[in-house]
Amino acid sequence: MFLKHFKSFLLSCQFPLHSVSAAYIMRKKEERTMEIERKFIVTDPPKDLDSYPHSEIEQGYLCMEPVIRIRRLDHDYILTYKSKGLMKRAEHEFPLTKQAYEHLKSKIDGILIYKTRYQIPASGSLTIELDIFHGDHEGLMMAEVEFPSEEAALDYEGPEWFEDEVTLDPRYQNNNLANR
Repeated sequence: MFLKHFKSFLLSCQFPLHSVSAAYIMRKKEERTMEIERKFIVTDPPKDLDSYPHSEIEQGYLCMEPVIRIRRLDHDYILTYKSKGLMKRAEHEFPLTKQAYEHLKSKIDGILIYKTRYQIPASGSLTIELDIFHGDHEGLMMAEVEFPSEEAALDYEGPEWFEDEVTLDPRYQNNNLANR
């Protein structure tokens, strides 16, 4: 029900919030709408980080329950809805224009989060997303791994450089980090 009202909001805005390409629509049809992930604290990351693809991220939260996030990922702008949950939750993404992102950025709750995300290949087809935080959370490093199923998530054993698992600790959800 919430998504129905949210889509109505997007359509009622006075300036275009999004521009959707055919390629984006096809990619979204192929993606899962259920996010299954585990999170780990990292204190000693791999030394060769610059050899991996990476992006600069700026994100903020318009709402905490349900989670509504806006994000700048390099030069892309995305609005994301996430349901409640720690390891498994629904996730829907909508593209934004830069103008819409800048407008919504002025309405966030809490602080903006800044981080560099490294994409590190893992076993099988998995990817470790290593976030190195900047600004208010300078020094925090967290790794996330997304899985195709809960069974795969539960069976996963990360590399030795993963420290404490914080998947079930809500303090390490980015929306909660934005409120500290």
